[in-house]
Amino acid sequence: MNRKTLVLPAVAGVLAPLLAGCGTTVGVGGGDEQHIVVGTTDQIAATEDAPAPLDPAYAYDTGAWNVLRQTLQTLMHVPRGGGRPVGDAASGCGFTDKESQSFRCTLRDGLTFADGSPLTSEDVKFSIERVLAIKSDNGPSALLSNIDKIEPQGEQAIVFHLKTPDATFPYKLSTPVAGIVSKNAYEGRKLREGFEVDGSGPYTLQVERDGDQLVKAVFSKNPRYKGDVKLRNDKIELRSFATAEAMSEALEADRIDMATRALEPEQIKKLADEPKPGIELIEVPGLEIRYLAFDTTDPSVRNKAVRQAIAAVVDRGRIAGEVYGSTAQPLYSLIPSSIPAHTNSFFDKYGEPNKAKAAELLRDAGISTPVKLSLHYTTDRYGDSTAKEFAALRGQLNATGLFDVTVKGTKWSEFRPAQKRGDYPVYGLGWFPDFPDPDNYVAPFLDTDNFLNTPYVSKVVREQLIPQSRREADRNAAAPAFEQMQEIVAGDVPVLPLWQGKQYVAARDDLTGVDWALSSSSDLQLWELGRGTA
Repeated sequence: MNRKTLVLPAVAGVLAPLLAGCGTTVGVGGGDEQHIVVGTTDQIAATEDAPAPLDPAYAYDTGAWNVLRQTLQTLMHVPRGGGRPVGDAASGCGFTDKESQSFRCTLRDGLTFADGSPLTSEDVKFSIERVLAIKSDNGPSALLSNIDKIEPQGEQAIVFHLKTPDATFPYKLSTPVAGIVSKNAYEGRKLREGFEVDGSGPYTLQVERDGDQLVKAVFSKNPRYKGDVKLRNDKIELRSFATAEAMSEALEADRIDMATRALEPEQIKKLADEPKPGIELIEVPGLEIRYLAFDTTDPSVRNKAVRQAIAAVVDRGRIAGEVYGSTAQPLYSLIPSSIPAHTNSFFDKYGEPNKAKAAELLRDAGISTPVKLSLHYTTDRYGDSTAKEFAALRGQLNATGLFDVTVKGTKWSEFRPAQKRGDYPVYGLGWFPDFPDPDNYVAPFLDTDNFLNTPYVSKVVREQLIPQSRREADRNAAAPAFEQMQEIVAGDVPVLPLWQGKQYVAARDDLTGVDWALSSSSDLQLWELGRGTA
């Protein structure tokens, strides 16, 4: 059975802007004349290994980006409901050549930072060049690494000259890595430690911390903001909870107005089956994926036959169904089924879970069984269900008799640095796309300076297929290149896709704009929230 899908047309509304907060004019639960409070389980910490979690040259995770969008403005942003990027700090942007290699933006008149200092094309140049100069090993600079030269033209115009054609470049300029900062507040070659953020975006930021942990971010309307975002409130608070259960309890007790990422499957089912008075559960489109990644230089998984054997026996359907219920579905490619150019490359190669096929792969490669493996996951990044997922993976692999698997969970502040160092042979991560294009499900894992810091290299992917796909302004025309990349990934298994998820938010029923407050990429759009009137 071949479950390869047809190439889908480009999907509008797939990605909306990352968090550009909102304030409030009315109350923390119960009708107090206070601001709106939103709960999240995202954890942001300033640690010795990661001292600058909110510096755009370092930040590259959904939680941090959802804070940066509050105060840092980008030249472009993806509008409400998705589609192609439009101007935010820029009044207009566009390619000036047919090859998609020269991109020009004109800034809005009278732009200033929140402190009143002027924002010019030189600040844009400084901000982008700063990211490239620092080149943090956390991965965000890779989004901008194709820039060859930045040319200011007066105070309001700026031209980006790219090394190679890249039709996805407008989307990259809409992400927080391209956030505009002032050289008076940020050093050109040094990360800004701690939780301070200064920019020209919709809000200014104040934080509360508990030791090295950010526990509350309060965003107040920036009266000097000039951009495309329409604020529906004046102040909003983003409060971090250690668990989804604690967040849900706060919502039911009317201490917060909305619970966002990430509610646990059990909570979602309970809210759907037993609705609470005054609380609404809303499903929004989601593009999250989960996967296993491999350090292909580690002796335990260096031989690709081991990785292929794992791919041949993992039962994605059972993991999705038994652990996540209706909130997840099996995934057979890095590119999810709702993104154009998706194929079921892993199913086409390995079919249904098959112990005999896995045993044959290992035997033909001369590998003795059981293969000892150590699987690692983060305990505080993706919710409590992650532990259940890895217990299920261990059970599936060990039940074959071909593997002897142990699992270990570590908090994110320790997990991510260890993963980047190459301490883990096999580890689990989630991915929320930076922008709605198949490129962003391939390049962050396989291109130079990738997010995973992986030792795996496919020259065909890096040197031929990724550049080829980026030359296509018509993204449907890039589908053949992406199909070939997915086949290569299924054959070499540097990563193993497991499932793709749905998203839910729960909110008090007097809150408006909830449908728009979380994009398909898990980007909080808190400026959409209000109370009482749409």
